[in-house]
Amino acid sequence: MSEPVPRLIATDLDGTIVRSDGTLSERTIAALARVERSGAMLVMVTGRPPRWMAGVAAAVGHRGVAICANGAVVYDLHTETILRTREIPADVLAEAVARLRAISPEFRFAVESPTGFVVEDGYLVEGWDVESLGGRVVDVAELVRQNGAKLLAFQPDADPDSLVEKAVQAVGDIVTVTHSSGHGLLEMSAHGVTKASALASLCAEHGIASSDVTAFGDMPNDLAMLTWAGTSYAVANAHPLVLAAVTHRTSRNDDDGVAEVLERLFP
Repeated sequence: MSEPVPRLIATDLDGTIVRSDGTLSERTIAALARVERSGAMLVMVTGRPPRWMAGVAAAVGHRGVAICANGAVVYDLHTETILRTREIPADVLAEAVARLRAISPEFRFAVESPTGFVVEDGYLVEGWDVESLGGRVVDVAELVRQNGAKLLAFQPDADPDSLVEKAVQAVGDIVTVTHSSGHGLLEMSAHGVTKASALASLCAEHGIASSDVTAFGDMPNDLAMLTWAGTSYAVANAHPLVLAAVTHRTSRNDDDGVAEVLERLFP
């Protein structure tokens, strides 16, 4: 029996439709275009902040809506404007940082806002230069002075899965904890904010049921979305937890696995 045609396609970016070299293939771009041409809704659901979406928006011809920062920001790719946010209050940021520092003094923190970010001295991910990315190095007091879309905690060489378990015990009652890389980098949103919560809200606005949604992902920050959607796909390179949770699998991100499925759904 053939799959029903979904009313909404929700896809993660990095590791799912974005290749290992950071590009979107022509095949994938063409497949994404099929979704909107068919009348279905296209939603990019990512851990990226809005300021990292310009290249994606251009590559896909400014099609669709993006849910950014793991559900904290809804962003219109047609106009490249922020539609709404759900941020972590400043006092909760301060409490989360204090609790996490207590369980591991090695943590270095950063806070993403919808339009920028601030980091502690020593916060480096894969050797990136903070200033070149538009961020600022600040002290802890300034780090937690304002609300944030996402709190990041980095501990080099730590296993991310075990780090998430420890962090959930420490701060899971005040923020939502996840990760999306093979590094010791935790990503935290306001309590209850996930890719699924933002996607469910967007679907409710458009009268779309979860059973009419097909979602694609690869990492633990996609799990809430994948288990909420009526139909879910993991790319072959996905995290073991994701591979175990989905209803379907497809080829690797580098082999256009999502495009394979979209070409079948939207011929």
